[in-house]
Amino acid sequence: MLVKIEEIRDEGLKINDRMSLELLEAALEGSGFRATEPLAFSANLRKVGGGVLLEGKFTERVVAECKRCLTESKLELPVSFTLNLVPESLARGSDVLDEDEVEEKERNQGENGGSFAIDDADEEVFDGKVIDLDPIIREQALLALPMSAVCREECQGLCTQCGQNLNEKQCGCDAKFVDPRLAVLKNIKLQKS
Repeated sequence: MLVKIEEIRDEGLKINDRMSLELLEAALEGSGFRATEPLAFSANLRKVGGGVLLEGKFTERVVAECKRCLTESKLELPVSFTLNLVPESLARGSDVLDEDEVEEKERNQGENGGSFAIDDADEEVFDGKVIDLDPIIREQALLALPMSAVCREECQGLCTQCGQNLNEKQCGCDAKFVDPRLAVLKNIKLQKS
């Protein structure tokens, strides 16, 4: 979805739109998560200084394999974000730098281990005339995904010996399973001196 800057009035611009299931699935490809429905989002854009303040909200509904028991788990992820959209003409670093300034900037980036200042983390650059919301929404949808999914916090997972799903029923395996490679250590007797 494209928003022209002249569409944003003094009182701001409110947008309610949907991202198609196909676009969302393409964004999630390779993440281990699958979208279950199109993404309905709301956004509020306001002109602030020379840029635009974007406040957005959506709830992402996805399914993924539980990391403990391997069953399919449904997740509902509420997302709320705020971004400062800065025109290219006002973006930091858009000034022309001489050779010494370029070398110093590269040296500092190497020392800090990062390629941007922490103050720039919530900034997005746009061309100054049109804001494309689709890549911003896709990025926020990806950032909202957890590192790994669990079907529920109290999930007991699978038995490490027989593979039984312990959420469905308990198995008869020995709870004090000892790795056969370490079984010899069981016979070591320590003496007090």
